[in-house]
Amino acid sequence: MMMIKPSRIQPNTGAIIPTNTLDTSQSSLDDLFNRFVAFIDATPSTVRTYRASLRQWFKYMQANSITRPTMDSVRSYRSYLKATGKKPTTIQNYVIAVKQFFKWTEAEGLYPDIARNVKGAKLSRNFKKDYLTSKQAKHVLDTIDQSTLKGKRDYAMLVLMLTMGLRCIEVSRANIEDIRTSGDATVLYVQGKGHTEKDAMIKMPAPVETAIRDYLSQRKATDLKQPLFTSTSHNNYGKRLTTRSISGTVKQSFINAGYNSPRLTAHSTRHTAGSLSLLNGATLQETQELLRHQNIQTTEIYAHNITASTNPASDDVASAIFSK
Repeated sequence: MMMIKPSRIQPNTGAIIPTNTLDTSQSSLDDLFNRFVAFIDATPSTVRTYRASLRQWFKYMQANSITRPTMDSVRSYRSYLKATGKKPTTIQNYVIAVKQFFKWTEAEGLYPDIARNVKGAKLSRNFKKDYLTSKQAKHVLDTIDQSTLKGKRDYAMLVLMLTMGLRCIEVSRANIEDIRTSGDATVLYVQGKGHTEKDAMIKMPAPVETAIRDYLSQRKATDLKQPLFTSTSHNNYGKRLTTRSISGTVKQSFINAGYNSPRLTAHSTRHTAGSLSLLNGATLQETQELLRHQNIQTTEIYAHNITASTNPASDDVASAIFSK
C-alpha cells in the first residue's frame, strides 16, 4: 500500500511538494476510486457525479504524465477546464471532487492533501434560470385546459411546483400516500435532493390540494401507494412520470402561455416559489425551509436578486431625465 512519506515544503509559497507518487495505471485508479466511494458512503447519483468528475482529473494526469501531483497541478487543471470552455458550475464540481479525493488520500495515508487550499471557479450570484411573476404564473395556470385528465394532471402538478417549490425528482418520487395532515394543515412529505427517505414536510395550500384531489378523483385512483402523478400516454398509461416527462410538461405549459425562453425551464417553478415567497413577506428562514436549502447562503441569492430588481435608483434617474 502506498504510504505518505515526508514531503518537502516549497520555500517561497509554503506549498506541499510530495516525495511519493500516484500510480496512474487504470487498474490502480479504479481501485482508488472504489475505495474512495466506499469511504464517502454517497447516494448512487452522487457516486456517478464523482466518478465522472474524477475521471476527467485522472485523464488529465495521464495526458500530462503527472505522477506526483501538487497544488500547482490542481490549479493548472482548473485553468485547463476553463480553457476548454467548461461552465463555472462544472469546473466547481470537478474541483470539489478532486479536493474530496485528496482529503481522503491523506486520511488514508496514501497521499498528502495537495488540493486543500485550491479554490473552485468563481460563481455568479445570479441564477441561470428566470422566474415567473405572480401574474405570469397565474397566466400559465389559466392557459391549461382542465377538461381532460391530462389537463387536470398538468394543472395540479404545475400549481404544486409553483407554490411549494418542488424539484422534478421530488414530484416524480411522490406517492398519493405522501399527502398527510399535520395539525390543522394538509402537508406533503417529500424525498429531497440527496435524501434516502421522505423526511421533509411542506404545507400544502388549499388551492393545491383542491387541484390534486380533483385530478385524483378524475383518475379514479384508489391505491394510496400509487404515484401521485402518472402518465396518460398510450404506451405508459398509469406509470410514474419520469423527471424528463415532468420537465417537458412544464416547458410546454410555459410555451403554450407565450413564455418561450431558454431561461424558463421546469426549475423556474422552484425559483418562482422562492422569489414570490420573499416578495410577499416571508423571512429568509421561512423561504429556506420551504425550499429545503441546507445552507441559507443559497436562499440569500434570491434576496440579492430581488433587492437588485426592486432598486428604484434607475427609475429615479429616468424621472430626472424625462421630467425636464
